[in-house]
Amino acid sequence: MANDLTQLGRPAAIPASPQEAKLETVANPHPGTLYLVRFAAPEFTSLCPVTGQPDFAHLVIDYVPEARLVESKSLKLFLASFRNHAAFHEACTVGIAKRLIDAMAPQWLRIGGYWYPRGGMPIDVFYQSGPPPAGLWLPDQGVAPYRGRG
Repeated sequence: MANDLTQLGRPAAIPASPQEAKLETVANPHPGTLYLVRFAAPEFTSLCPVTGQPDFAHLVIDYVPEARLVESKSLKLFLASFRNHAAFHEACTVGIAKRLIDAMAPQWLRIGGYWYPRGGMPIDVFYQSGPPPAGLWLPDQGVAPYRGRG
C-alpha cells in the first residue's frame, strides 16, 4: 500500500459532496502496456436539481491508464458523494469523467451514464476523451437499452 493513500485500509466516511471527495491514485504496475480498466457502478444515485427526487443510473467507466490508476475505494467514495448532490444527468456524467481525467491523466477515458427514466424518459449520457487508442480491446459496455417492463 502506498504511503500517500488516506482512505484505503482505513475508516473513511462518504464525503458530503463531490467537491469534497478526494480521488486518490496509485502507480500503474504496467506502464507502456495498452490495457483497459473498467469500473461499473450499477446503483449510482444523485438528486434532481429541480424536484430533489432521487435519480438512479448504471455508470460504466472505461479507461486506458498512463502512469497512474484511480484507487477503487476513493472512486467508490467519490461516486457515493453524489447521493445528496443535485445536478442534471449530463452534469454528473461528464463531471465524473473530467474529475477522473484531472486526477490520473489517463491515455483515454469514456463513461456511459445509463440513467433510469425521469418523467417517463430515460436519459443516457456518453462521454469520451477522444478516439480509443489503436489496437485496444474495447468490449461493449454491456448495459441493455431501457425497455421498461417489456
